[in-house]
Amino acid sequence: MSTSKSTDVLIVGSGISGLSTALLLPDNINILIITKDKLEDCSTAWAQGGIASVLSETDSYDQHISDTIKNGHGLVNKDIAKLIIENGPLCIKWLEEIGVTFNCDNQNQLNLTLEGAHSHRRIAHVNDETGRIIHQKLKEKVLLKKNINILSQCQIIDLISTKTNGFDSCIGAYIFDKYNQNVFSISADKIILATGGASKIYKYTSNPRTSTGDGIAVAWRAGCRVVNMEFIQFHPTCLYHPQIKSFLISESLRGEGGKLFTPSGDRFMHKYDSRAELASRDIVARAIDHEMKLNDYKNVFLDITDLPSNFIKKRFPKIYEKCLSVNIDITRERIPVIPASHYSCGGVMTDVMGRTDIHNLHVIGESAYTGFHGANRLASNSLLECLVMSKMCSKYITDGDIKKNHKTSLPSWDDSFVSDSTEKFIISHNWDELRKIMWNYVGIVRSNKQLKIAQDKIELIEKEINEHYYQYTISNDLLELRNIIHVSKLIIQSAIERKESRGLHYSIDYPKISNKYQKNTVIKGRKNNYELKLVKFRV
Repeated sequence: MSTSKSTDVLIVGSGISGLSTALLLPDNINILIITKDKLEDCSTAWAQGGIASVLSETDSYDQHISDTIKNGHGLVNKDIAKLIIENGPLCIKWLEEIGVTFNCDNQNQLNLTLEGAHSHRRIAHVNDETGRIIHQKLKEKVLLKKNINILSQCQIIDLISTKTNGFDSCIGAYIFDKYNQNVFSISADKIILATGGASKIYKYTSNPRTSTGDGIAVAWRAGCRVVNMEFIQFHPTCLYHPQIKSFLISESLRGEGGKLFTPSGDRFMHKYDSRAELASRDIVARAIDHEMKLNDYKNVFLDITDLPSNFIKKRFPKIYEKCLSVNIDITRERIPVIPASHYSCGGVMTDVMGRTDIHNLHVIGESAYTGFHGANRLASNSLLECLVMSKMCSKYITDGDIKKNHKTSLPSWDDSFVSDSTEKFIISHNWDELRKIMWNYVGIVRSNKQLKIAQDKIELIEKEINEHYYQYTISNDLLELRNIIHVSKLIIQSAIERKESRGLHYSIDYPKISNKYQKNTVIKGRKNNYELKLVKFRV
């Protein structure tokens, strides 16, 4: 039987969204952060590029909004974009106040860089390790706060809800303790899911192993709507090398003048877009994918050797070091790259405060869909959205009537009817199989036939894993596999419903954009049985 804990605010996830929200909440609120691995094992710490914001006199909010809307292919919520973009400078200032030192020029002005589909240099950065530096500063501040407790090696299983005045209200969650191999429950007045995206569902990804869509899957199972799951952003340039599983080659290299070449030594981006290498990510990724399939290339190459060697080493020290570790000197050699899954533009339907269909449940960051990214995220708008959502979410909770030091009696997790599995290979085999299915059939270019094949294959995997889940003790890999199955099915269902090509969703059966589908793809939540008065057994 499980034990129970309680807190005022439970935050699931330790990236920029979760840690920023914890820091922005008042000191008199008890906060518990749970994270699957260590605090630094998150997508934020892997982010290289920077944060897009209007920070120069030559730029403007209207221009940033225009770039965002154009890049979102008709599905960006203009009001949300305006709100988030206009809060950008204040968020950059807050990061500077907590100790983040962005790159500056000789006059101590921010040294802003350029990335694809931006009309101005507006990316604040710290060399090529912006995310790691920001996360390090957030972590340092969080560890000093007495009202914030952290539980690492803990993974959310599902949410617990009840009916309050006819509405679903979230009152807690079941948590799997990986270190002790047991389950406990946490009751909380507010629960914030800040678990990041789901890029690990694909064979090739730029993201860490933790990106398994946990928050999206958990919220959907609890009854929350999800939106635009078909829009998975593939970053055009991930290092292609047998010794390196996941390493992003930042878009900033192309912003500083990097060029793409085929293995035959020919440039090709001009054939696809007049902006060439500085076209939006969906266009560049699709162009690389097309060149690779058309000519049976394993990869293409990114070349920055025209830039001064000293500039490359100073501006991109981490990329230089990583490539050199596999004997690629980027000051003299081209970098082998392929597209890789990078960002989930869809997610749980929320407002900018992270509010969902369920009372007391907030979803923020990459797990959420606010309408800011539309059908394709503009480069470096992700950390911006995370910061603004954290600011708005924490203010909403602070201004509200939070019930402090409450203790709700939660139903115990009952695993008395399960046993240890002697066939653990089933989990690892299906993990690998699902990622291959998603890469081969639900990737950068799709078709009705491919989507149906993927749907049928994943339903077979789901049936096998459901039986395993009900019969055997749970594990980290089993819980993650369960989540990526559900997220994969949501992506496929959304892709099937969108009978056009728009942004990150390209169908060879419907190659043109259609006014009929200038709308969001919304899927209703699946109501699970984790209600307070009903729970007895695992569902």
